Amino acid sequence: MARQLRTLAEAADLCAARQRITILTGAGISTASGIPDYRGPDGVWTKDPKAERISTLDWYLNDPDVRRIAWQKELHSPARAAQPNVAHHAITSLQREGKLRGCVTTNIDGLHALAGTTGVVEVHGSGRRWRCEDCPAGGDIRELLDLVEAGDPDPTCPRCGGITRAATILFGENLDPDVIDAATLAAQDCDVFIAVGTSLGVYPAAGLLPLAIRHGAPAIIVNAQETPYDDYATAVIREPIAEALPRVLTGRP
Repeated sequence: MARQLRTLAEAADLCAARQRITILTGAGISTASGIPDYRGPDGVWTKDPKAERISTLDWYLNDPDVRRIAWQKELHSPARAAQPNVAHHAITSLQREGKLRGCVTTNIDGLHALAGTTGVVEVHGSGRRWRCEDCPAGGDIRELLDLVEAGDPDPTCPRCGGITRAATILFGENLDPDVIDAATLAAQDCDVFIAVGTSLGVYPAAGLLPLAIRHGAPAIIVNAQETPYDDYATAVIREPIAEALPRVLTGRP
């Protein structure tokens, strides 16, 4: 069990003294941008458990109605108009200072890249791109959303006519091993690990924090609710992410 720092300022001092910071982000970092989380008290799946069907591979591939619902939800998703908030921009600033070892995210909203962070490891894929199930075709998801808006409820691949979907990882689908390798290396090769807006309950992403600790990095958790790893973190911060993370990364009040 780690000796926990008592104040946000102490956590900021810890980061200021480090040069290879890896940050893992979850849905909580994007709520200030207007994107609801999935499993929190007001989460999408908490309010409507049936919504998980559109994120389940078998349901999506075998039920046209599920695909139609999924495309409508994509079209009207808050992520379409969402913009990065100050927490996303703080991570980009850290990268520009040369201190970001890696940014790993379980989010599919693409807000890190929109904020200017490069090389983001997207564990669950990207909701800003589409892919075909039957051929290598893919592209900007806006291409297919335009078809949905024009009246096509279940757009097929323009190259082969196959089933299309957002380029995200669905339940029942394997994660990309190259992506997991990149996330693992970022956790092993950092001198401080920060978990932001994640319950640390979904693996393999949740396993990155204890992995970093085993390789000698102190861990900081910035999250509204308790996590299974709070007792092992060097600092646990409960303040709103959009306020706390920029202060932790910059040391400014």
